[in-house]
Order: sequence, then C-alpha cells, then structure tokens
Amino acid sequence: MPHAVRMPKPGQMTEECTLTLWLRAEGDPVAKGDVLFEIETDKSTMEVESFHDGVVLRRLVAEGQTVPVNAVCAWIGEPGEAVPEPEVAASAPAVEAPPPPASAPAPPSGTAKPVAASPDAAGRRPAASPRARARAVAAGLDVAAIEGSGPGHRIVERDVVAAIAASAVAGRRDAPDPEAAEADARPLSRVRRVIAERLTLSATTIPAFSVTVAADVTRLLALRDELRDDGTSLSVTDFVLAATAQTLAEFPDVNSRTDGRSVWLRRRVHLGLAVALPSGLVVAVIRDADRLGLVEIHDRAAALVAAARAGSLAVDDMTGSTFTVSNLGMFGVDAFRAIINPGESGILAVGSAAPTAVAVGDGIAVRTIMKLTLSADHRLIDGELGARFVNAVRRRLEDPGGLRRELASS
Repeated sequence: MPHAVRMPKPGQMTEECTLTLWLRAEGDPVAKGDVLFEIETDKSTMEVESFHDGVVLRRLVAEGQTVPVNAVCAWIGEPGEAVPEPEVAASAPAVEAPPPPASAPAPPSGTAKPVAASPDAAGRRPAASPRARARAVAAGLDVAAIEGSGPGHRIVERDVVAAIAASAVAGRRDAPDPEAAEADARPLSRVRRVIAERLTLSATTIPAFSVTVAADVTRLLALRDELRDDGTSLSVTDFVLAATAQTLAEFPDVNSRTDGRSVWLRRRVHLGLAVALPSGLVVAVIRDADRLGLVEIHDRAAALVAAARAGSLAVDDMTGSTFTVSNLGMFGVDAFRAIINPGESGILAVGSAAPTAVAVGDGIAVRTIMKLTLSADHRLIDGELGARFVNAVRRRLEDPGGLRRELASS
C-alpha cells in the first residue's frame, strides 16, 4: 500500500510552505529517515524526511511550488504500485464575482464591497477557508468579490487581509498620486508578507494598551562594567531578559494566552527575543528562561542570534514563545510601543539608556535612565496588573544586589 508524504506544518500560524529542492527522483529507493526534499517556511528552511521504506512512486509538487500544509507532495511504496489520483480541494473552486456595470468604474484589485457574501447562480458560496470567511464577515466584506490565492483559487485569510488593506487605501485616495509612477512596484518578500499578516492580525484582533516606566540603570551599568573587567561580558539585553523571565514567573497571568473565550495559564516561561535581520524580523525563543542564570541566558541568546543571522535558526527555536522582549535601545530610540505577537499576552519594548537629570532628594543628579514600555492584551491584563508587572521588572533592573546574586547562582 503506497504511503503519502505530506507537507508538514512547521508553526502554529503557518498555512503553506514552498518546496525548494527535491533530493530524490521518481523511482529512487528511500529508507525511513532519508531526506526527501527541502522546504522554505516563512522564516527558515528545513528538510523533510521519509517515514517509510520503499521507492518514490510519484512526485506531485514541483520545485518552487507553494502548497498548503498537509497537502500530498509525493507517494512512497513498492516498485510498480499504483498511486491514487491527485487530491482535489474539498471546497468547490472560488466563484468569480460578476463584472460591474459598464457605467460604474471597476473596483481596485483585491478590494471588496462591504456587503454580505453572495452566492453564485447555482446558490453555492465561494470557496473560502473558515478563518478567511470569519475575517471577511467581521470586516463587512463580500467574500465573492475577493480573489483567492489558495489551491483552486480558494480564498484564504491572507487574501481577506489584503482586501481589507486595499479597501482602506482606496477609501482614502481622492486623486491619483503624481509621484506613484516614479518607482516600479516590487512584491513583498515571503517573510515580509508573513510579518504583515501577523501584525495586521494582532492590530485588528487584540485590544492592546501600553504602560511606560523609567528605570534607573546607573548601578546596573556599573555592575556590567565591573563584570566585564573580571572577564564576564554581559549586555543590557541579557539583564532585561533575566529580569523579565523572573517577573513572568511571578505574574503567571501575564504569561498566559487567550482566544477571546478561554484563558490558558502557561506553566513554563519561553521568552521570545526579537532579532532584526535584513529580510525581516524573527523572534528567537529562549525556553524555560526563568530557570536560567544570567550567563546561561547570555549564552543561549547569543547562540540564537548568531543562528538567526546565519539563516540556520531551527523552526523549534522560532515557535512557542509566551512573551517577547524587543530592544531598540542600541539604535538611540528613547521609547516605543511594540505590537504584540499573536498568541502572547504582551511584549516589552526597551529604549536606550541615556544620562538624564533627575530629582534625587532635595537636589538634581545625572542618572542613566532607560524606558520600558509594556504593550498588553487588555482581554487578559488590566492597567493595574500591567503597571505592577512592568514596575516589578524595573525593580529587578534597579537592584544590582539581586542581579549579582542571580549571576552567582548561574
């Protein structure tokens, strides 16, 4: 009996992958564990292995082709075995929207009218994924007027997201932009498309608020310099990661997630670190960060950043984060508000540490101040809880004694 080789699902939010390279031809023998082909996900590449012994009976996906997760890419079995016909999409092909009347201008590509979804002449609804249909209904868009990019022109969530954005742009545009023709349009890269989809999802579905505090890190920087002289090199980010991980263990509600109806309290702290790359932003995950000492966090973070910049970050190192830290302080940013990574309840944005004149007792002194901004999901975190959490992070950063004890235990 032949065995199907399906496109894996590397991440929770991944809906499709691109097959970039075949390593076995039709008729080639394979053993369990042999690599069959390579795929490209939204942020990395990975190898797909065979789970069966036999020969490659048929390859169904060409190199460079993008297919949904769980789609059959090949069949493996005994030589000469017959294979099933290629799978057909469960939904009917998307129905094309009727053309607009001749007297009316055609709507911009990718846009839709804010009306209910309309069936075709036979009474069938256009083929769309459940998530895409729900997003369209919530936005008041006609699914039938959206062009699908999925298999068989099936409408998927990214098509609805693009239609929402295009409709907003079309609504604001009163006249053609004379400068628009000065540069040729170029498509977004796969990574940037995924970033756009996820952040649009976050901005449109998560009711977020932000809280900012100013931390006096004068003594922390003195401790860092002292440790550096003794041969232990740590960055400000290392201290922030350690302080955040310990605070998340203290505030389990901030380490939770919700779908709007239920809440899941996570028992482990998997801390995400935002890493900027030329191709886009990735979040590397430090697992069980609250159980690591400062040096262990430094070593783990350095290894993850190096792997991300080399393009060799494993899928497991980019998924499953429970909270994220984003530090732009090294770029001279005073403060900023970051967008929450979907699936998490908050993100901590770290600004630069800058000398600042502050009131100390009855006088004025120059201290090094660093601003921390918590963006939080208001469905899980109220203002009071958010304020207590970010102030607890600040207290840890302002207490070199506690940081030194943390270093000694690592």
